[in-house]
Amino acid sequence: MRSMLSGMKSRRGAGAARRALPLPRRALPLSRRALPLLLLTAALAVASSCAGAGDEKQRRQQQPKPARIVSLSPNTTEILHGVGAFPRVVAVSNYCKYPPESRELPHVGGWNNPNLEEIAALRPDLVVFSEPQAQFVQDKIESMGVRTLAVPGQTLEDAYSSIERVGRAAGEEDAARRLIEETRRAVEEVRARTASLPRRRVLCVVDRVPGTLRDIYTAAPGSFIAQLIEAAGGEAVSPPSGQLWGKMQKEAVVALDPEVVIDLMMQPEGGRLAEDPRAVWDELSTLRAVREGRVHALKDETMLHPSQFVGDTARRFAELIHPEAFGKK
Repeated sequence: MRSMLSGMKSRRGAGAARRALPLPRRALPLSRRALPLLLLTAALAVASSCAGAGDEKQRRQQQPKPARIVSLSPNTTEILHGVGAFPRVVAVSNYCKYPPESRELPHVGGWNNPNLEEIAALRPDLVVFSEPQAQFVQDKIESMGVRTLAVPGQTLEDAYSSIERVGRAAGEEDAARRLIEETRRAVEEVRARTASLPRRRVLCVVDRVPGTLRDIYTAAPGSFIAQLIEAAGGEAVSPPSGQLWGKMQKEAVVALDPEVVIDLMMQPEGGRLAEDPRAVWDELSTLRAVREGRVHALKDETMLHPSQFVGDTARRFAELIHPEAFGKK
């Protein structure tokens, strides 16, 4: 997650003056002979535009579906599975864990340093990844003669857009359209149910130093996670940030005093980095969320990814923020 966080880190006046100038007298009336010509010109322009759009649609339909796809980001791998294209995926990144079948595929490296030689050896005809990764991989992969697709992942709308783009590139446009409708409906159903509920102050932690409350990264306003918290009946509290994630120290957390803490720290259950998140947060015993037992540690990595799982995430957040209305599954 740390590597992903680091990667995501006037003519108007002249026009008004021109419009204020009086037109020459002879330009005011429109000639009867000129009118049909203007209408014909407009019609031809519209027809040309429609023909262009039709040609583009036909070109996409005639382009064969990519038979060998490499996915370098967890969200694109999840989306490929959601639109039914996963059987054509031949490799994924080291961070891709869903669907479970991903573990059986070749893993071609990290978020910003994939193994380009291994990718080339797999002979893909499409490589997909997130937009922040493009600066590290796009030119290099395209120099191999391989088609690429970079998808956005900052906001909730970006999640929907990514589904559409991946579906189109994979030749699964109809499946992508259905998946977008299902995903959007799931989010909006949660939003409708929380519309009249009180807005509870929620701090969502996406990363920190394991076993401590140092170098805390939180979902900043405008990020898709913050938008899902809002849909779930919460108010995402975090210092404003130009990035998706805001860095803060525990003193700032105390000052914010959230009612609910959602901790998405993804550490394994065993090994030297294992921790008890609730014990970690007990350090801030004066925090309202700690006093009231409303610190929730979640281990589902799909919650960190802008994919079709945003609907499930919105529902899960709502169950934690408003258990009196949703109840826990």
